[in-house]
Amino acid sequence: MSQNSTRIYSVKETYLTVQGEGAQTGRPAVFLRFAGCNLWSGREKDRATAVCKFCDTQFVGTDGPGGGQFKTPDALAEHVMSFWPKTPGGEPWVVCTGGEPLLQLGAPLIAALHKVGLKIAVESNGTIAAPEGIDWLTVSPKASAPLVQKSGDELKLVFPQVENHPEDFTDLDFKNFYLQPRDDSLTDSSKNAAHAQAAFEYCLRHPQWKLSVQTHKFIGVP
Repeated sequence: MSQNSTRIYSVKETYLTVQGEGAQTGRPAVFLRFAGCNLWSGREKDRATAVCKFCDTQFVGTDGPGGGQFKTPDALAEHVMSFWPKTPGGEPWVVCTGGEPLLQLGAPLIAALHKVGLKIAVESNGTIAAPEGIDWLTVSPKASAPLVQKSGDELKLVFPQVENHPEDFTDLDFKNFYLQPRDDSLTDSSKNAAHAQAAFEYCLRHPQWKLSVQTHKFIGVP
């Protein structure tokens, strides 16, 4: 039996927002943040020894708004759909993120989300092969973690990283390439302006890459 065929889904939070980064910036979507990651425990005491040390996301536990544990794919899909506005217009989307969503998202949940009318976007660190049926796949390589998923709709590289450089990924099979300035607000925010400038200048010199700015942080929304 696969890890995704029968399971309890652990969700940190679920909420309606507008996608703030990458190629889908500006799109209203329900964000489904799964608990857990394979590159960091999510606890500050473990950051120094984690594979990925610069994560700026809270994904531990199930106590966030709209969080909880769900016993079936259908129950979780109905929960997600309940956040989408009842007014007509627009195309319902769910952005599955984390942590690492592919630790929990598999064929049964993909089918259930599609059944209630949702299109599925996934934001993954690329260390797990993506299942079939995802409508938009974003891969964001992290530190020294081996990249397994080498194709998709969008490669979004946090920049700069010691281990990963944009030129390492330019030949991969992605439709869009984005650099996202590294946000060190949880450790040393004094570096953020330099990171943004470096990403800006790299994109000017290498136009295969587009600049991804986390617009939701500027307007103060999740």
